[in-house]
Amino acid sequence: MAGSSNIVWHQTTITKADRQAKSAHKSAVVWFTGLSGAGKSTLANRVEQALFQLGIRTYLLDGDNIRSGLNSDLGFFERSDRTENIRRIGEVAKLFVDSNAIVLTAFISPFQSDRDLARSRVLPGEFFEVYVKCPLEVCESRDPKGLYKKARAGKMKDFTGIDSPYEPPESPELVLDTSVETLDTCTEKVVDLLRAQGIIPKQTERTSAYSTGGTD
Repeated sequence: MAGSSNIVWHQTTITKADRQAKSAHKSAVVWFTGLSGAGKSTLANRVEQALFQLGIRTYLLDGDNIRSGLNSDLGFFERSDRTENIRRIGEVAKLFVDSNAIVLTAFISPFQSDRDLARSRVLPGEFFEVYVKCPLEVCESRDPKGLYKKARAGKMKDFTGIDSPYEPPESPELVLDTSVETLDTCTEKVVDLLRAQGIIPKQTERTSAYSTGGTD
């Protein structure tokens, strides 16, 4: 990158450790990955609701939202554009982690190497890969954006799951099968994972935030 040799990371006076000491929780990335229609966005949104109810600082990065601004210059199907899309998200997620937020990301992110790169941008124990598993035929039957229909009709090339591969996570922190597990159950499992890993405080009472939903 031009000029990169002249860049020196500015060490701010207030650190991540300072921010964490002021709050009741740590920061982390919860990376939801899976096929289109698997339920990533719906689940990430519900988890954010649950965490918000618990007083946790969060931010949700969704694929379409990011593509409408930050990554509007990138294509959808070229491997290089897909990789750059995830690289940028990894960098943004790192900044949110530094701010002491739990950042939830909902991206197909079909390639293991790209997800590994995102993981490498934060410290060990700050990245939780959640595989939102769902059979292709179920995702295709949902088809919330009509993308599978376009891909089957030949109007979209290199669509993940049809004529472009999806590489399931090799060692995810959590696997959720949304074809058989309810949204409430999946949400509870993500929140419990963050509790078990010491990211958020352990509590005896369940949050009642698992209330409104939809489909990805």
